[in-house]
Amino acid sequence: MTNSKTELTRTMCPMNCHPTMCGMLAETSNGKLVGVSGDKDNPDSQGFLCVRGQASAEIIGNNKRLLHPMIRERREEDAWREVSWDEALDFIAAKISAVGRLSTALWPGHGNIANGYGVYTGSQLLARFANFYGCQNWSPAMVCWGLGGFGLGLTGALETSTKEDMSAHSKFILLWGANLASQPNTARHIAIAKKNGARIVTIDVRHSEAAALSDETVLIRPGTDAALALAMMNVIISNRNYDREFIARHTVGFDELKAHVANFTPEWAAAETGISAAQIIALAKSYAETSAAMILVGGSSLHKGPNGWHAARAISCLPALTGKYGQPGGGLGPRHGSMSHGAGLGDITEPERRPSGDYIPNQMEEMTASLVDGRVRALMLFGCNMLSSFSDTTRLAEGLDRAELVVCHDLFMNETSRRFADVVLPGTAWLEDVGAKRTNTHVYLMEPALAPEGAARPLQDVLQGLAGRLGLEGYYPWSSQEAVIDAVLDHPSNGHATVAVMRAGSGYAELDISPVSYPTHKFHTPSGKIEFVSARAVENGLPALPVYKPASASISTAEYPLVLCQGRTLTHFHSFYDHGQALPTLAARDPIARLWISPADAASRELEDGADIRIFNQQGEFWAQAHVTEKIPTGVVWIRDGWTGANNVTSGKAVLASKTFGLFPFTFGQSSFEARVEIAEVAA
Repeated sequence: MTNSKTELTRTMCPMNCHPTMCGMLAETSNGKLVGVSGDKDNPDSQGFLCVRGQASAEIIGNNKRLLHPMIRERREEDAWREVSWDEALDFIAAKISAVGRLSTALWPGHGNIANGYGVYTGSQLLARFANFYGCQNWSPAMVCWGLGGFGLGLTGALETSTKEDMSAHSKFILLWGANLASQPNTARHIAIAKKNGARIVTIDVRHSEAAALSDETVLIRPGTDAALALAMMNVIISNRNYDREFIARHTVGFDELKAHVANFTPEWAAAETGISAAQIIALAKSYAETSAAMILVGGSSLHKGPNGWHAARAISCLPALTGKYGQPGGGLGPRHGSMSHGAGLGDITEPERRPSGDYIPNQMEEMTASLVDGRVRALMLFGCNMLSSFSDTTRLAEGLDRAELVVCHDLFMNETSRRFADVVLPGTAWLEDVGAKRTNTHVYLMEPALAPEGAARPLQDVLQGLAGRLGLEGYYPWSSQEAVIDAVLDHPSNGHATVAVMRAGSGYAELDISPVSYPTHKFHTPSGKIEFVSARAVENGLPALPVYKPASASISTAEYPLVLCQGRTLTHFHSFYDHGQALPTLAARDPIARLWISPADAASRELEDGADIRIFNQQGEFWAQAHVTEKIPTGVVWIRDGWTGANNVTSGKAVLASKTFGLFPFTFGQSSFEARVEIAEVAA
């Protein structure tokens, strides 16, 4: 008889649903994974674990997983050959040495921080490598929360209150483009708030998952959120529902804002947004007259399309007008990429080591151009699928095709690696390496529970191997990865937590932060106040006040009458696990690309539910299946982001000038992603 020893390892879900990530218990027996479950002792999630977390067990032992380094001399599926790590790293080092440091670029994705989100050890190690070597280094935040953060930052509202503050104190919660598929653990706290009497209102382009929890869903025309926010300001000021004392003490530019929004009447906004003037007035009054009212601003979908960052800027003025910043249950609520008041991390990147050079900015359009024109000849991708993440992917594919070297370090193949990688490197899963994740209230140790499968190696080993071959002395001075985590956690807000302390205790540490954002009313602006009028915006060629810009007239609305929107579902998160298709549970729930279309729009095109369709415009095309539903209004179509080809039709035009990138540490240039399309059934 074989003795079987079962062990439980406390860890975190590998998905990065920040800031409300979930605790997990991994059960192993004789070095094999038995299963995963929610951790009831985790103070953030209290046993909750959504379908994505449950499905993560299917990563381990998956026959699609990358297990050995591979190289191919021609970009065809049958050209791969397994190689040793030494051969793979020698090959990469020789190639990037040949093209030169400034022609080499790094771009990581969320997969790179599956066991480090919120602590960002992987991101910091990549930045450190780029600083030591002097190569290009681009941020993944441009496909996520960065553009919205830019708009919020101009106002000065970067901090968010916690989900616990929301559930305990909020009496009005406005989910503005915030779909709970991106933050499923937040939904529990919204439900608690609702049980405690809070009114929940969702603003979105469709009836999303958040609508099920809402007392009211306001359907808005895509790209017109800034218009709605400006009209709400008009109503609040006209009705004198603003907080005079807060405005006098903690804001700059109220008189200019008052004059500015005078013409943005509810009637004007109704014509722009498709929301009736009466509904706009009622929404503004409900928000203004509820002292504990909180807004949850969407992460990425809200900012894809016209007025991306302008929406966030305008929305963030509303809590200031009504004096809700710094109040329990008020201000802005949990948002991807945000931090609580007082939070911080240690910095191991050594930016002073970065040599001078012609560095290509964190700008999608410019990054694509650098690949097309040959300024970047070697590209190393870590835990990402670039083709699924960027707009105008036809042009990006042209650039990737011209690159002399594309390296992908990941768990599974994806569209980018299948088509363009010359080298693939097998990465470790979250249970195969030590890590730490941080929510907005706690930091959690992620202990390894399994040995790496095959020849998989973690990021730090890959970077150390390359650093040694490139002569980057002192790149990795730590004795272990635990020491790296300790260095990054060395900040007062983390209680200077260490791996050893968490390992000896409960496995986590509580952050020394305020659950309420901006309790001191010291804001992230040069003046230290909320800036309705921003001098630094003007200095960088941006409008002094929040504005709304109608959609581009360059795209024919007659020829392409449908506005394409994208978003998340509970079966995927960015490009994790080949967009979920590598995990049987997620693939079964979301097997094919499905485009939401209204019954009226489907009928006018003689489309039935389930029909195979072609979605196209002047830029490109892709294929999907029609999902005819009442949950989306006429004139709008919606698809889960990341499906192959979906970004063939989206605009790659930059929305921020490179000169603005010095305003915030996270300022990155997302493209507009704007797309108007037409649809036709594919002949059988």
